[in-house]
Amino acid sequence: MAAGAGRLTGLAGRWRGRGRVAGAFAAADRVAAAAGVDGWLMIVVVGLVGFGLVMVYSASEALGYLWYNDPNYFFAHQLIGAVMGGVGLVVAARFDYHRLSRLARPVMFLMLLLLVVVLVPHVGAQHFGAQRWFQVGPLSVQPSAIAVGVAVVFFARWLTDREGSVRSLRGVRDYLIVLGILLALVLAERDLGSSIVIATTALILLALAGARKRHLVLIVLMFGGAGVALVGLVSYRADRLAHFLNPCADALGSGFQNCQALYAFGSGGIFGVGLGNSVQKYEWLPEAHTDFIFAIIGEELGLIGTVAVLGAFLFLAWRGVRASLRAPDRFGALLAGGITSWICMQAFINVSAVTGVIPTTGIPLPFISYGGTSLATSLVGMGILLNISAQGRRQGATNRAHVDRRGRYWGPPDPGTGGRPGAARRTT
Repeated sequence: MAAGAGRLTGLAGRWRGRGRVAGAFAAADRVAAAAGVDGWLMIVVVGLVGFGLVMVYSASEALGYLWYNDPNYFFAHQLIGAVMGGVGLVVAARFDYHRLSRLARPVMFLMLLLLVVVLVPHVGAQHFGAQRWFQVGPLSVQPSAIAVGVAVVFFARWLTDREGSVRSLRGVRDYLIVLGILLALVLAERDLGSSIVIATTALILLALAGARKRHLVLIVLMFGGAGVALVGLVSYRADRLAHFLNPCADALGSGFQNCQALYAFGSGGIFGVGLGNSVQKYEWLPEAHTDFIFAIIGEELGLIGTVAVLGAFLFLAWRGVRASLRAPDRFGALLAGGITSWICMQAFINVSAVTGVIPTTGIPLPFISYGGTSLATSLVGMGILLNISAQGRRQGATNRAHVDRRGRYWGPPDPGTGGRPGAARRTT
């Protein structure tokens, strides 16, 4: 009886602990809601960033000690990116996203200029045969990672301004010309991963804007043909494509990275080998702290850890779609949909590549993989999404304030209707 009572007491204590955690999350959501922010979206983003910092330290401590005699080297740089991105998130969340519409064109022009300058010899830094970084003191800045976020804002503005022509072949052609220029510059830096994310997000934005299905199918076929050509022109990409279905057939060659990733998942099992106890991070798995950090998560935290990460991104996708549907205007809806597509498609492509579902593409896992530029850009994107969500909430509250007891609108929620009661009247 005493043992049974002890077990019941322990179980009750655990449930009380879970209740306190749930209460803390609920309290945080109430505080965020009072400030006009989507609290649950904020919680999941902060959680992913914090988890990413822990995993970057775990996956890179051996490499940091070996290369720089400092196990904290990569963690410290990632922390700088997280702080800068956190500041950017706060600023973007408080910055009216409508102002981005005016900034879209000049910022895109500066982005294209930056992508050209980074290709200039002795200006851009080169690593592993790719020239896509600027060295700013101890930090490396990757313009192609920033270009993804800039492209979302620019194309959302483009599609908003050309709402009537998006269903015409001419309108789609002009859209593809601008997209092609951007992709050409990113590909010139040998960044296939960012180009895939930009192209996919641009296509999703075009679909959200109401493009015709036959035009979308034609674009997909064009992108598919271009992708095959790009893979065939570069030998290491062709090798990856040839061996991705059975990477361990060439376990010491082109399939080495994918094969070691599968070993990591197999070693982790359901519960993992324990945080910090990875074997693959000791130079067995290349890029363990960057593109392949999901494999280290699988090894150290097992199936439970990987499912939790996927669940967090699915939750983020839901909140992003919700913000898009409740956006006050077309620009906000497209911008929220584009940001959500960018982050979630990047996560999907990374996880698919690491698990061997698709060939390796060199795309980081948002908020988790090492890379200060990518992390900071993603956090700024989340700040914009939070601003859209907050304005959608405020407009919803304004709409509800105009509903009388019979459930009808007796006044316009939008001052732009000129104060005519009938202009905004509709039944809820």
